[in-house]
Amino acid sequence: MTAPATPSSLSSVEAGKPSSSTDNPTLLFLSFAAVYIVWGSTYFAIRIGVESFPPFLLAGLRHFTVGLVFFPVFRCLTREKPSLVQWRTTAITGILLLLCGNGTVSWAEKYVPSGIAALLVATVSIWMVLTDWLRPGGTRPGSRVILGCFLGFVGVALLVGPGRLAGSERIYPFGAFVLTLAAMAWGVGSVYSKHNPIPQSPMLGVAMQMLAGGGALLLVSFAAGEFRNLHWGETSLRSWLALLYLMIMGSGVGFSAYVYILKHSTAARVSTYAFVNPAVALLLGWFLGGEPLTLRTLLASAIILTSVLLVITAPRRTPAQIEESVPAPGEA
Repeated sequence: MTAPATPSSLSSVEAGKPSSSTDNPTLLFLSFAAVYIVWGSTYFAIRIGVESFPPFLLAGLRHFTVGLVFFPVFRCLTREKPSLVQWRTTAITGILLLLCGNGTVSWAEKYVPSGIAALLVATVSIWMVLTDWLRPGGTRPGSRVILGCFLGFVGVALLVGPGRLAGSERIYPFGAFVLTLAAMAWGVGSVYSKHNPIPQSPMLGVAMQMLAGGGALLLVSFAAGEFRNLHWGETSLRSWLALLYLMIMGSGVGFSAYVYILKHSTAARVSTYAFVNPAVALLLGWFLGGEPLTLRTLLASAIILTSVLLVITAPRRTPAQIEESVPAPGEA
């Protein structure tokens, strides 16, 4: 999960238009590779991290630390002074995206395989559509999007359905429910951010979200007694490396690459990360972590990823709207 960008935090970027003469094909290719592979790998890194770190502490350390670095850097570079209203928006979205989204994913990965977590989080595109429909003055989705939403819920139902189906066990139902709530919180936070004031600089806005959301994660971690129960001397080296990877590669490299491709490619191409990341996470979890790839998982994966593809490739109903994409909680 990389640094969280919301539609509003990217409102100053012309996500629907590729850049012109300044494009660097090699850099663009590397940026797409980073978004596809690095963000897909963050789910497995979280799984390794929560082997030793309590989940909310892991997420809080990751985001708050990066926010502490990003905020003064981009505050200085942009010379932008955030208003109280902008702080309110980023605080609300930071809590929804990072505490309710990313923190919940970290907790769920103690009980649910990382590939399955990424798959369920991919439904964030569906929740964004439904949230935008239900809000006052929202836009009713077209038939193609409605079909995609229906298929998405069918795929989730398949994962948590009857105990034995297609010769394999279902996943932990409560874990799946929590991951669904995480995707829902991410969708609500993203739509809220889109329609409320945020800084002009996407990077500054994200830094503010990480400070607010990361701080909230640390408070929840403290209230839950995670600090008392953690024995720093018993924390494994691989969990420390996972935390470092999440901070540097996930939040730093991954998000920087995401902002670059938003500026230099079309929104339709950028949004393909929502389809590729779960596939990368499933393969990494199977290859590196020994997570099972059963017939049930493969069927549910095909259904859910098809639903996501239908949603993110459907034409907009209002041409004036800019098509934008948002990292999901596993990528934040």
